[in-house]
Amino acid sequence: MFTLHGVGLTIDGTRILDGIDLRIPDEGITVIVGPSGSGKSSLLRLLDRLEVPTEGRILFRGVDLDDIDPPHLRRRVALVFQRPPLFEGTVLDNFRVARPSIDTAGAQALCARVGLEPGLCERRAQDLSGGEAQRLCFARALATDPSVVLADEPTAALDPDAAAGIEGLARALADEGIPLVWVTHDPGQVDRLADRVVHLAGGRLVP
Repeated sequence: MFTLHGVGLTIDGTRILDGIDLRIPDEGITVIVGPSGSGKSSLLRLLDRLEVPTEGRILFRGVDLDDIDPPHLRRRVALVFQRPPLFEGTVLDNFRVARPSIDTAGAQALCARVGLEPGLCERRAQDLSGGEAQRLCFARALATDPSVVLADEPTAALDPDAAAGIEGLARALADEGIPLVWVTHDPGQVDRLADRVVHLAGGRLVP
């Protein structure tokens, strides 16, 4: 799915990533793990063109990311953040940010898919619990029918029960055929989720 050739990233004179050669498969859950500051989130942001590599090339299904229009790429490559960014208005309004044409029935179907009560569509998004808000962000990501979901430590701010629910959702999506690239610093989460593990330290791949 993604192929990285000699990818490096330098920001304001600081070397963030160096010499990354990597293939990420088009199935299952690939977990990127490493200590704080190892470059995990930066690597994920490169895959969605929120950052641009200083050196090297990144291909998505054989096409250089430089040749893909960023809005088009982000419909195919969805990104879920650690802290759910919610927009003003209802849950339905939040879906319409991703897919303006979506109707109530479509939003309810997406809610059900991620384990949210369909009746939440009319609730203010800001009134959701942390776990509900993160599920909404996954559902909103799915609204564009993406080819892959990138998840940047999506359970880090959640309590254990809510985190377990999000992990279960990730596995369900992977089992449906939607691959995920998941960033974490939690070894236990690696054991529970990973079909493949990518280790980073100091901006480099390590065994």
